[in-house]
Amino acid sequence: MKFNKNIKIGNKEILKESASFIIAEAGVNHGGDINIAKRLIDLASEAEADAVKFQTFKSEHLILDSVRKAPYQEKTTNSNESQIEMLKKLEVTKEQNLELKNYSEKKGIIFLTTPFDELSLDELDELNLPAYKIASTDITNLPFLKKVALKNKPIFLSTGMSFLSEVKMALETIYKYNKDVVLMQCTANYPIEDSEANLEVLNTFKNNFDILLGYSDHTQGLGAAAFAIPMGAKVVEKHFTLNKALEGPDHKASLSPDELKEFVRLVRKVDSFMGSDIKKPTLSETKTRASLQKCLVAKLEIKKGELFTENNIIAKRTGGVGISPIYFNEIVGKKAKEDFVKDEIISL
Repeated sequence: MKFNKNIKIGNKEILKESASFIIAEAGVNHGGDINIAKRLIDLASEAEADAVKFQTFKSEHLILDSVRKAPYQEKTTNSNESQIEMLKKLEVTKEQNLELKNYSEKKGIIFLTTPFDELSLDELDELNLPAYKIASTDITNLPFLKKVALKNKPIFLSTGMSFLSEVKMALETIYKYNKDVVLMQCTANYPIEDSEANLEVLNTFKNNFDILLGYSDHTQGLGAAAFAIPMGAKVVEKHFTLNKALEGPDHKASLSPDELKEFVRLVRKVDSFMGSDIKKPTLSETKTRASLQKCLVAKLEIKKGELFTENNIIAKRTGGVGISPIYFNEIVGKKAKEDFVKDEIISL
């Protein structure tokens, strides 16, 4: 499978040479309040993230009434309510998504949302979003992945809670219909221990799939995402909130507004550090190279017609004038065409 290595999301391109694509994950941290959702969009825009992302679901299409909350959800929300009761309070309607999309466009940031069920997917398709993010919960949901792939939009595919064999099956399902995919390493708990970030999985993905990579970060604080960039991640995603003390499943694992700004600055700093993969002197090194690199000079007096040997020539700094010692072996054995005094620059 050879997936596309140049993917366009709105006015942004994701490719090997591009800056990292930063997704500020608002998720369900709006708590069901569209005004808070708009404030989250403001924060993501002010932080200069590339995209802000929410989550869209119809609870009755997502989960059975009897299912308990995930362990982390029981710790961060009312443990007496069921998962479906919690989720119903966090639903976003089609009309609200359209309002949030329009508001994001006014703020100059790309609007994304994750569909968690087929009805939500079809409703979102009517809004003409630039891409879809698929949550880790659906990495094994092959029928749903096919339906998303058929929407013919770029896909960010999270891989939390999965085995490599399941990731392969998911990609094979999508590849038949859609080759614009970013494969996201993710560990699906909120928050996770540093040792659970498993950035090495990015190398596993590189060794097994020809595809753009990303990292969905659930570590605490500024976290692991910036460290994923030198390992090949071109997309990074991080949860953020207005206030970590708010009630809800994800606030405690999210960045504060100030931390989000610092996160974006850190990612951009790493982008700058990455530079080019072409090994050559940088522009700023040009004069330094002339000053510090060495050229061949006479180690002692050399007479015209005498052979250059390992004993009568040596490399010293000459200010960039002369023959580089990289050609030493080619010079040795040649005859001097003139006399050279000690430390005189060798010429042929």
